[in-house]
Amino acid sequence: MFSSLAWAAPAAPGAPAGGPGSMFSSFLPLILIFVIFYFLLIRPQQKKAKEHRQMLEAIKKGDKVITQGGIYGVVDQVDQHTLMLKIAENVKVKIGKAYIAAVRPEKETE
Repeated sequence: MFSSLAWAAPAAPGAPAGGPGSMFSSFLPLILIFVIFYFLLIRPQQKKAKEHRQMLEAIKKGDKVITQGGIYGVVDQVDQHTLMLKIAENVKVKIGKAYIAAVRPEKETE
C-alpha cells in the first residue's frame, strides 16, 4: 500500500532528471575501463605481434635463432611457413617459422 504511494511521488526538487546525459554518465566508467585496457594490454600486444611477424619475414639462411622450446640453431633453409634448422653436425630439424622465438645477435658466442 505504501510502496505505491512512494512510486507515485514526484521527484525531489533539484534531483537530476533522467535523459541522455544520465545514460552517458552511467556508461562513462565502462568506456574509461576499455580505453585503459586498450592502451595497457591490447596495443602493446599488437605491437609485439607485428614485430615478431617482421622478424620472421626477415629470417634468412645463416641466421642464428632460438626456438620457443629453447633449441639453439642455425637456419639452413627457409620456406614460406617452415625452415630447416641445423642444431648439430649432421643434425637438421624442420620446424614451423612461428616457433622461432628470437634471432640471436651475430656477436654472441656459443
